[in-house]
Amino acid sequence: MRDPGTDGVMIDIVDDEETIRDALSFLLASRGLGARGWASGEEFLAAQPLEDGACVILDVRMGGLSGPEVFERLRAMGRLVPVIFLTGHADVPVAVQTLKAGAFDFVEKPFNDNQIVDLALRAIEAHRLAEASAAVRRDLAARRATLSAREDEVMRAMLSGALNKQIADQLGIAIRTVEVHRGRVLAKMGVRNAIELAAMLGGES
Repeated sequence: MRDPGTDGVMIDIVDDEETIRDALSFLLASRGLGARGWASGEEFLAAQPLEDGACVILDVRMGGLSGPEVFERLRAMGRLVPVIFLTGHADVPVAVQTLKAGAFDFVEKPFNDNQIVDLALRAIEAHRLAEASAAVRRDLAARRATLSAREDEVMRAMLSGALNKQIADQLGIAIRTVEVHRGRVLAKMGVRNAIELAAMLGGES
């Protein structure tokens, strides 16, 4: 059964056991998820950046670089793709440390088939939402950066609920000047009124 929203999704499986890589690839494919396997952390890192990678399933213990070491190098590269660790019982403390460092989750071996696929899907969706939120914040910051110092002052006063006359008195400028700045603020921020502006900024000032 194909899960919704999985078209074009690619999951990277980094494990030095071929049987694990093959089993996970087959399992993910059965749910409509693309997968590719890597026999070592070094091989996986050498292929970066993989722009289509939506999630990484990463074994803790491997020959050469360990899972946590691969994770650290990914982060150092600026690769923020969600990572799910595969771990044996003895490695649980290590896996917990990776969660504190930003990993999405970990799964103990032997793992439940549906559990690991569902977890991968949750990781992908959470990452998508985080990316969308970050894009909104970047857009907002870019819009705000176009404001002049005076326009920013007027915007702050608008967000406090001040009327044009109050803003004029507060800033020592003419009401007409306030009106001009107010219009420019709304235009540059892409909103119709102060209510929409306040909603966009979410309480920022």
